[in-house]
Parts: sequence; C-alpha cells; structure tokens
Amino acid sequence: MPRFEPHPTRRPVLVAGASSGIGAATAVALAALGHPVALGARRVEVCEQIAEGIRADGGQAFAHRLDVTSGESVDAFVTAAEAANGPTEILVSGAGDIEFSLIEAMDPDRFLDQVQVHLVGAHRMTHRVLPGMLERRRGDVVLISSDCAPTPRPRTGAYSASKAAVESMGLQLRMELEGTGIRASLVRPGPTQTGMGMQADAEVVGPLLEDWVHWGFARHPYLLRAADMAAAVVAVVGAPRGVHMALVEVQPEAPLRERVTPTAPAEAVGTPS
Repeated sequence: MPRFEPHPTRRPVLVAGASSGIGAATAVALAALGHPVALGARRVEVCEQIAEGIRADGGQAFAHRLDVTSGESVDAFVTAAEAANGPTEILVSGAGDIEFSLIEAMDPDRFLDQVQVHLVGAHRMTHRVLPGMLERRRGDVVLISSDCAPTPRPRTGAYSASKAAVESMGLQLRMELEGTGIRASLVRPGPTQTGMGMQADAEVVGPLLEDWVHWGFARHPYLLRAADMAAAVVAVVGAPRGVHMALVEVQPEAPLRERVTPTAPAEAVGTPS
C-alpha cells in the first residue's frame, strides 16, 4: 500500500512573477504538462499574451494583475485564480527584480522596496495559499531563490540579502510543514539570461562586472536559459509523493576547453645502484 495518495492528474498552479523570465517559462512548461496555470504580475497585459499562447497550444491559462507588495492584490489574484482553475496545488513564487547598487549608496526606502518584493511578497503568497493546502494535506510551495543567497555578490543592493532571507524562510517552512503533506522547496538559479537587471546603465554594470571578476564570480560567460530553470521547477513539483526535492541549485555548464594531452615524464637520470 502506498505511503501517500498520488498527486492529482490536474494540479492548478499559481505563478507569481509570470510576465517574463523564469516565471513565464515555468507557466508555459507546467501548462504543457496539462496543469491549469494562473499567471500573475504587475504587467498583466504581458501575462495575458503569454496565457493566449498557452491556450493556443491547447493548455489552460488565466492571467490576472498581481502586485506582491499588496496584501489586497495577492488576495484578489488567488481568489480569482482559484475561481477559474480550482484550489491551488502548486505555488511558484518568483516575483522580483534587481537594482544594482552599493549598499552605502542605496537609499533605505529603495532597499526596503527590494525586501518587500522578494521576501515579504513570497511570504504574502505563501500565507494566502497554505490554509487550503493544509486542509487538503498536499501541495507544493516553490520559492525561487538565487545563488546570491549563500554567496552574496557585491553591488547587488538588497537583492542578495533578500534572497538569503527567502532561503531562511524556506528552510523554516520546510521544518514547520513536515508531516503535513506539503513540500516547501527552494530552487536556486545560477546566472540566468532573463530581463532582470537589464535596465541598468553601462556605468553601473561596468564596475559591477569588475568587482564580480575580482571576487571570482565570473568564471565564464555562459548563462542558463529561463527554460532551464523552468525544467528544474517541473522536476521539483513532478517528484512523486513521498519524495521531497528540498533544494535544487542549477548552474550553467562552462564552455568546453581545449583538451590538454599530458606529456610523458622525462626519464630520471642517475647512477644505477
């Protein structure tokens, strides 16, 4: 007899931060597996375009405006999504952006804005969906972190600190939810090609890259694709009941190097004994 009832075939998904990058790719990937997805972001018109593409491919998708810094907006998004698709089985919380800055130069209000989006926003989403998951005794909460969490980068403003806090919250959730049937998981991307931070000016990016090279954070130029990170999320939530992929870190594979053929050592020269 199985230890757990299997996942339902149809698992309604909420994606916070679905208008671009990892969120958009994750919504597309999960919809392709037959799960109804609700796409939420402040740029709701972009979410609707992505949802239209999903529906054109035979999937089920719903778009609604979502601002994770507002409790009212979070509640309205979840309420509308569950009315359209049914009770939430999977939450993917990845809303956010990055503002590059030295900590000393970042205005405290701007620092707080980053914390509100990355950390408090993730808590708002989790707080809103957990009661239903607890009642049903199953569900997946996936928090999108960053490899900046365990290893902060210079000039990332509040981003590294916020993601470190997200990982701490995720670990705490994992302990608190043990035995409830709900899996709290962290997906930790390495360098990924998304729109995040692309608005930064050259005079900001230049010193940032110099600092990253200095501290060993730019070993090679290859980046992950958003679809690579979506595949990681699919693996986490697709794991069968009884299996918990608690932390998945994904890094881009380095470009192939020229293979160096080792040379044979020279014969030792000496007087025979």
